[in-house]
Amino acid sequence: MKSRYTFPAIFHFADDGISIEYPDLPGCLSCADTEEEAFKMAKEVLQLHLYGMEQDKDIIPEPSKIKDIRLEENETVVLIEVFMPSFRDKMNNKAVNKMVTLPRWLNELADKENVNCSQIFQNALKAYLEVDHRQ
Repeated sequence: MKSRYTFPAIFHFADDGISIEYPDLPGCLSCADTEEEAFKMAKEVLQLHLYGMEQDKDIIPEPSKIKDIRLEENETVVLIEVFMPSFRDKMNNKAVNKMVTLPRWLNELADKENVNCSQIFQNALKAYLEVDHRQ
C-alpha cells in the first residue's frame, strides 16, 4: 500500500452541476454543485474507493497520463492527490455498533450510576486482548 496516490479525475460541467469520474477506477464517481465542492468530493470519493480496493486486496492501477485522456465538450481533467495513512486510521477507528446482552439488574444499576457502557466495554476488550489503548 502506498501512502500517496494521485489520479486524474474528469470534471464534467453541466447546467445541473459537476459530475466527477476517474477513468482508471470504474465505479469511482461523485458529483457536486460548485467547483470547490467538486474538489472536496473528488478527494473524498477517491479515498473511499482506494481504501475499499486495499481492503479487498484489489490491484490499484497506475494512473493514466493526462495527455492520454480524451475529453468531451464541457470537461476538464484535474489531478487529485490523497494521503492514505490518516484516512486509513480514520476508517480503522470508526465506531461500530455491537449488541451486548446484560442482566436487567446490571443494566439498571449501570443506568442509575450513569456508566458509559461503551467505554467500559472498549477498555475491558483492550485489556483482555492485551492491545495498546490507542488502537
